[in-house]
Amino acid sequence: MELRELATLPGVAGNEKEVRDAIMKELATMGVQFETDVLGNVVARKGNTGPKVLVDAHMDEVGLMIVYIEKNGFLRFAAVGVPASVLLSKRVYIGKDKVPGVIGAKAIHLQQPKERETVIPVDQIFIDTGAKSKEEAEKKVKVGDYAVFDTEYEELSPGVVKSKALDDRVGCMLLFEVLKEEWEGIRLHAVFATQEEIGTRGARISSYRVGPDMGIALEGTICADIPLADKDSYATRLGGGAVVSVMDRSSIPNRSMVDQLVKLARDNSIPFQFREATSGGNDAGAIQAARAGCPVASLSVPCRYIHTPFAVMSQNDFDAAKALLIAFLKSVEGGFRP
Repeated sequence: MELRELATLPGVAGNEKEVRDAIMKELATMGVQFETDVLGNVVARKGNTGPKVLVDAHMDEVGLMIVYIEKNGFLRFAAVGVPASVLLSKRVYIGKDKVPGVIGAKAIHLQQPKERETVIPVDQIFIDTGAKSKEEAEKKVKVGDYAVFDTEYEELSPGVVKSKALDDRVGCMLLFEVLKEEWEGIRLHAVFATQEEIGTRGARISSYRVGPDMGIALEGTICADIPLADKDSYATRLGGGAVVSVMDRSSIPNRSMVDQLVKLARDNSIPFQFREATSGGNDAGAIQAARAGCPVASLSVPCRYIHTPFAVMSQNDFDAAKALLIAFLKSVEGGFRP
């Protein structure tokens, strides 16, 4: 499976079925054992001896859910992990039939001056499918349907791509790469987790069930190396290599795991960078607190514009994250312990 295919699949938090089905099909093709749980996580396993290592990437993405249909056919929605500031004039696909629609609001000519200067809240915007009435709209969509952004996967320049859902389909692709390896000295549990974008819910269930000795969260993380941004607030830089986190809102990674990642990167000439921001969080927080707890680390691929209809990433950064992740797991096989 290629990133293009995986990132294009719809999988808003709580509705990951299409992504999950594709992941399970790929795992079956690879001959990897896996199971699912009540929340829809997919847990693949390799290796029968050594420490139990959980490596996690979430399969869900940000998006929208239809909550009300107006008499004139317009659709009201709730945001699922995405801010109102990035929604206006975006194209979406709704429901399993992928009904096309556009997000609209009051025409700018009719807005008051103050309205033009502020973000229009979600409860004042809507999706237009061209329906002329509630009855016509209900023939195509229903309350509870999810909507995903209509974003084409595209290579912007050699090795640099844009797509929706790179947060965190890049992490899922890293899991596939890890599962291609043979693991004899660790008990690897590769978790494709659900509902990270609305509170790391899938990871709570999977990590409690697995009870790992250590955990690693894989993520497409913040990258703000853009014009007008202060260099101190870049967080990460596209093309700067794999990202090692030292702290975020959900967890403080284990210091010896962080030191080992840095040592391996330097010893093997793997490009890496520190995540120079403490905002946000990921599944590491849930893994760290499962059962009696375990040491965790976060390893990421920098992605510009996450939590919007599209993101941008570098293949070189992905390759660096892959190399560093595999090197770390092989060091655990070789005896490293936090």
